[in-house]
Amino acid sequence: MMTAAEMPALTQSARLMDGFRHEMVKTSGAEIRVAVAGNGPPLLLIHGNPLTHVSWHKIAPALAKTFTVIAPDLRGYGDSSKPAGGEEHAAYTFRAMGEDNFEVMNYFGFDRFQIAGHDRGARVGFRMALDRPERVERLAALDIVPTHHVLTNVTLGWGLESYHWFFMAQKAPFPERLICADLEYYIRYKLNKKDVGLEIFTPDAMAEYVRCTTPEQIHAVCEDYRATVTLDLAMDKAAYGKRRIACPVMVIWGTNSHCGRHFKPVEAWSEWADDLRGFGIPTGHYPTEHRPDIVYPLFWDFFTGREPSWNEAS
Repeated sequence: MMTAAEMPALTQSARLMDGFRHEMVKTSGAEIRVAVAGNGPPLLLIHGNPLTHVSWHKIAPALAKTFTVIAPDLRGYGDSSKPAGGEEHAAYTFRAMGEDNFEVMNYFGFDRFQIAGHDRGARVGFRMALDRPERVERLAALDIVPTHHVLTNVTLGWGLESYHWFFMAQKAPFPERLICADLEYYIRYKLNKKDVGLEIFTPDAMAEYVRCTTPEQIHAVCEDYRATVTLDLAMDKAAYGKRRIACPVMVIWGTNSHCGRHFKPVEAWSEWADDLRGFGIPTGHYPTEHRPDIVYPLFWDFFTGREPSWNEAS
């Protein structure tokens, strides 16, 4: 039975995720809020930081006409539970988040499926494809290069734009106390990326991101970043040059994002994947919020097995 506190959240999410039903799925380590719709082949959509599953709201209903779309809130984010990270932050590695999502897909009866991930969600998808290649059919990654490449190629420009990687990874409770001094200021500042602005977010989506920016979520996100620079990096170092992603991979990045300005995404991904295609599109770090008109057809082509294409003149 739904609690009174859950009702407004579900109502707002339902307005954004038209046609989706919502469930709580219990995994081995968390309780995961999931939005699901459609009847076709399974497609898992994994959001990034500091967002929730509703970041897919501009393309998910259209995708659900072709696919069974399953859009969770990552553990620590949105309305999913926020377990303790542990002394080494192991509960917030991309592997731990990936295991949640494997269990979510088991719950809905899917052994093999395709994944689209944005930001942290793309890093989770990367780890899932590397750890269990027999389960991941295709992977689309939005606006990232792999973690190993990021952390072994840090530049001044990227560091200035991506300050939060190292700030949020500081020992608790230092970053949590500073961020929680003004949570709404923080989330609006964080989402207001260079030369793009907050107008790309609908009022309902922005209200959802503000609602979900709680002290509990901030602590979980910090645990996420603490795990990234320790355990996740160690996993990637152990796999680098020894293991590769077996499935087809599509990378989409914003030409005006920190990813597009400071990295060469196709070169970075080629260190891990052979069956690879990439597209730089005129957007910032939030492509599905800013240019769903470009992302949706690229996704549809890729996930239906067609070779996707895009050019700025099309």
